[in-house]
Amino acid sequence: SKEEVMEHDLVDQFISPEFRDSVKCVLDNALNGIETANFEFPLYTKQGERVEVLLNATTRRDANGNVSGVVGVGQDITERKIAERQSETIANDLTKLIDTANAPIF
Repeated sequence: SKEEVMEHDLVDQFISPEFRDSVKCVLDNALNGIETANFEFPLYTKQGERVEVLLNATTRRDANGNVSGVVGVGQDITERKIAERQSETIANDLTKLIDTANAPIF
């Protein structure tokens, strides 16, 4: 809920330890005018479920061009990642089948 996340440090409290430094770097870079597109990392729900996130971090500027913050947009790409893994598994299985076939395959 909104109350559970407002006034909390995003990186320290909601990002898993192994990704904290890289997510913090993406957000810090955006605060310095270096934008990042398509950065992938996992988040974990309150129930402990892993959600794959695609993050885009854009520098927010005021009317004078001064950095005033960061706009971060995260997209849940969990289903896409599952489909990619399934496609890779099928492709690997087909490659093994072709490589080990006793008869020529045309």
